[in-house]
Amino acid sequence: MLLEPALQQFVDAVAAHALPEDLRELRAISENALPQLQGAPQPVAHVIEHTVIARDGHALELRFYTPEGLPDGPVPALLFAHGGGWFQCSLAVYDGPCRALANASGCVVVAVGYRLAPEHPFPVPLHDVADAWQWLQINAAGLGLDLQRLAIGGDSAGGNLAAACCLLLRVLGLPQPRHQLLLYPALDAGMGSDSYREYASGYYLSAELMQRCWQAYLGGMDLDPPPALASPAHASNLQGLAPASVLSCEHDPLRDEAEQYAHRLQAAGVDCTLERLPGMIHACIHLQDVAVSSGMAVQRAGDLLRQALA
Repeated sequence: MLLEPALQQFVDAVAAHALPEDLRELRAISENALPQLQGAPQPVAHVIEHTVIARDGHALELRFYTPEGLPDGPVPALLFAHGGGWFQCSLAVYDGPCRALANASGCVVVAVGYRLAPEHPFPVPLHDVADAWQWLQINAAGLGLDLQRLAIGGDSAGGNLAAACCLLLRVLGLPQPRHQLLLYPALDAGMGSDSYREYASGYYLSAELMQRCWQAYLGGMDLDPPPALASPAHASNLQGLAPASVLSCEHDPLRDEAEQYAHRLQAAGVDCTLERLPGMIHACIHLQDVAVSSGMAVQRAGDLLRQALA
């Protein structure tokens, strides 16, 4: 399916500008530019913040988005790790998408402000997400959340962290989330799929930028092979992981690795729903002010989560 005209115009405009060499400079650009693509933030019942102390004493910020109309009693929740190639984006940048996802899913979305590479490479971002997950489980009752209906998820690099957190919980012998929601996740540091070649450039996320993202996240680590907790596609065994919903984007270098991971989950006996978003590009949940179809992608993710946590 071809890109709709508004998306084609957007990716052409992005391709016309060279990316800065310094990832910190690109981080600053994204911090300002992405919210302008999201449209007006949707209203929710309330937004509150909590601070969680990570294993090394760092203060992690969690932001809770509660939609209107939730019933009395314990309610479902999603711990959400934002995307941005592990080196960029923030709770502020993801305010709009988290509001939209809370409304679409009918559950509380808990966004975690994990530390970023290259200042904090693997495994720090993963440990931050895992520590937030453990805190959420321990404190669910006091927060009015249903311990039996806690999910984990994220988009792009955040999808990586959500998938890796499920793998880490299995290694530690701890209970799995009720569900994992993986939106166009970055799962394979090998970057060798057909979609990487087909969409190497000209579709917003480029193969060249993705390589820089992996290098920032993994630092000087040996990549042959990368550890499964950093690159979940390299996990040899996916049995016993949480049920999953995986959404891939048709015009995305990461499309094939997302779909291959979903197929491997299914082959391992994990209840996994895989859907490809036709005509969509990477990071589509940010583009609601660019193309109507981007809003449909957020709604579909919310629908799948609502069904999984019913």
